[in-house]
Amino acid sequence: MPREVDVAIVGGGLVGAAVAHGLAGTPLSVALIEPAPPAAGAADWDERCIAVNQASYRILQALGVWPELSRVSAPIVSTHISERGRFGVARFTAAEAGLEALGYNVPIRRIGEVLWQALVRAGRSQLLAPASLSGIGLTETHAVLSLHDGRRLRARLVVAADGMHSPLRGWLGIAAQTRDYAQSAIVTAVRTARPHRGCAYERFTPDGPIALLPKPWAAEENVCSLVWTTPRSGLESRMQCADAEFLAAAQDAFGERLGRFTELGRRQAFPLSRVMAAELSAPRVVFVGNAAQSLHPVAAQGFNLGLRDAATLCELLAVSAGDAGAPELLRRYVELRAPDRSRTAEFTDGLVRLFSNRVPGLRGLRHLGLLALDLAPPLREAVMWQNLGFGGYTPSAARSTR
Repeated sequence: MPREVDVAIVGGGLVGAAVAHGLAGTPLSVALIEPAPPAAGAADWDERCIAVNQASYRILQALGVWPELSRVSAPIVSTHISERGRFGVARFTAAEAGLEALGYNVPIRRIGEVLWQALVRAGRSQLLAPASLSGIGLTETHAVLSLHDGRRLRARLVVAADGMHSPLRGWLGIAAQTRDYAQSAIVTAVRTARPHRGCAYERFTPDGPIALLPKPWAAEENVCSLVWTTPRSGLESRMQCADAEFLAAAQDAFGERLGRFTELGRRQAFPLSRVMAAELSAPRVVFVGNAAQSLHPVAAQGFNLGLRDAATLCELLAVSAGDAGAPELLRRYVELRAPDRSRTAEFTDGLVRLFSNRVPGLRGLRHLGLLALDLAPPLREAVMWQNLGFGGYTPSAARSTR
């Protein structure tokens, strides 16, 4: 274990590992601290996936890991947004954006594996795993990290990628605003009678959205990831009911656009809340990914926002001279990330609150809003490019089209 590094990354999940890999081509010394590195696992047809938008696809391409991920990804070539009980529909296509795909649905497990394997192959980062922190101290020139086994590590900059309930955030006294949606996301997979043809569906219901996305599995076009937002009061019954009952309820909420649901995968449930750190930096520390913000999964923005955090930070560190934790570098990171973060967080939160509001008259306004989104070119373009990841500052890695 090194006694001192330029950059210490706390948390080796998807965003933390992306930061470490993004710094592999720089002269900076890097240590990555992770309690449980990803274990290789066999692919399952119903494993959990995540939607990677166009900006994130380019970042993963710039990191050199996309060729491997492309083998297990399903392209999203169009989206279909609707509200149950209304005729208004908004559609977006890759063709109108001049792209091959709006994004890709990729197994979360595989992204973690590929990033970690790339770090091991590069051999540039010190991988301290399994290892975890017990505290942090600050001096004018360094952060001093204490590990549970008694070792200490000095770093010019600490990258906090330690999750929604970031211990580093707590130790540093950084507050976080939390909004509990009183909902959980049930994540599973379904087989459908009709092929999805690369279309991702999001259908809003009074209880929350239900989404079906093309799922990568053995070149089938009849397998979809299903994410069903469920009020906490009804979660247990949906998790415990028989498969046939669950499929019937999901079919009723979603409709018949993909025909009948014929098979159900394993069900997993995740509580939903929005957690926004009050600050994106502290002396010698920056926050990225879920440690900076954790969002509702509607429109699949959270991971993509975190990956832009990682790419922007790597871009700044790659051209920095000398001190990786210099105050001016931290200020610049906050300047670049704050607008994108605020815009994306308010966009997702606004969707959840608007479409779950049962105030009389709002249903008609939502219907008109979906129609306007489908028919008004300026509004369509603004929403489309926001969802593609280009609504704010675009890091250099996401500008690349190679």
